[in-house]
Amino acid sequence: MLRSFLAGVFAATITFTGGALAQASGTAPEAKALLEKAVTAVKADEKKAIEDFNNPTGGFRDRDLYVFCAGGADNVFTAHANEKLRGTKLADLVDKKGKKLGEELIKNAAEGKFAEVDYWFPRPGQTEPVEKVTYVTKAGGQICGVGYYK
Repeated sequence: MLRSFLAGVFAATITFTGGALAQASGTAPEAKALLEKAVTAVKADEKKAIEDFNNPTGGFRDRDLYVFCAGGADNVFTAHANEKLRGTKLADLVDKKGKKLGEELIKNAAEGKFAEVDYWFPRPGQTEPVEKVTYVTKAGGQICGVGYYK
């Protein structure tokens, strides 16, 4: 009986721990790695990459990490986890404390280098802003980024 009880506690602990880990936030190295993967995808096939970035099961979302991109002459969002932002201008994006986030992302994006931009933004599915840092770069005709929450 004790053996059954301990086995149950062990199984519950593993389940709880696994669930807790699955809910953990993405890290700076994970965000950078996801952006590197996105750049490779854009360079290989930009149209397919954008489709994959917008697809929740396209391989470019991990917990609270996701790829966003903006392109064209007006730097319009072509990809974002928040569907409401797609089709809007990146330059118009302002963080929850009034920082002209979109303009800073555009200014710092450069082919072949990752810049860091910090700001306040809610986690996916939430409304309360928290500190966030985004790695941003240019790839093909896109400005792309991946951010992580502090």
